[in-house]
Amino acid sequence: MTQEELDALMNGDMDLDETQEEGESFTDMESLDEEVDETPTNEMDPDNYRVSASHSWPPPPPTDENKMVHQLDDVTKESEQKASQIFDLIEEISNELGDGEKQIKALNTILKSNIELFETLSLKFPHVEAFQTQLEHNKEGLVKTGTIMDILQNGGDTIMNVMDIMQYQDIHRQKIERVINVMRALSNYMNHLFSGKIDDTKRVSSATHLPGDTSTEDVVSSDDIEALLASFGKK
Repeated sequence: MTQEELDALMNGDMDLDETQEEGESFTDMESLDEEVDETPTNEMDPDNYRVSASHSWPPPPPTDENKMVHQLDDVTKESEQKASQIFDLIEEISNELGDGEKQIKALNTILKSNIELFETLSLKFPHVEAFQTQLEHNKEGLVKTGTIMDILQNGGDTIMNVMDIMQYQDIHRQKIERVINVMRALSNYMNHLFSGKIDDTKRVSSATHLPGDTSTEDVVSSDDIEALLASFGKK
């Protein structure tokens, strides 16, 4: 009931029963509208809400999945952990390549010693074909070990390039942390800007209806009217 209807009731220009019937009718219509408006949608349901650049309203619910700083903190933390694991694996591969180079060098030493031996034997015993055959096999082995050494060294160089590229991950993490710090600074600034001297629990509640408002129509309920008339009767 609006203020005008209340004034008419107090002046005797309006019947209370008629007002109650109109109020009940209005309440029924309002309940019907609420049933229609309460139809669940994916945008309003926090569990099914999906952020979309094409929708500016309603805003996302403040769940952990939508809290911006919370999400960025998770990104920096997980990124740092994964980067540390990748560096550990790269270091392990680099160490294995280094061990492989050491073994190839030791094998080259043996092959070179065999080549010197079979060259001497081939000169002293030219009619023994086995010495010449083993000499050729060892020379071929020395060539193959040289190829393997080149592959291992190229792998080591590639590992170093990967580690250099991974350094950018730390730069990206620092950029995200800078964004987080700016967002937190803005949040703290807004909190101080809108802060007050009175505690919110001690503030007077806002009025339901003000002159000129169009969004609030059922200002006075039937129970309030009956209580008001009863108080007049006691006087």
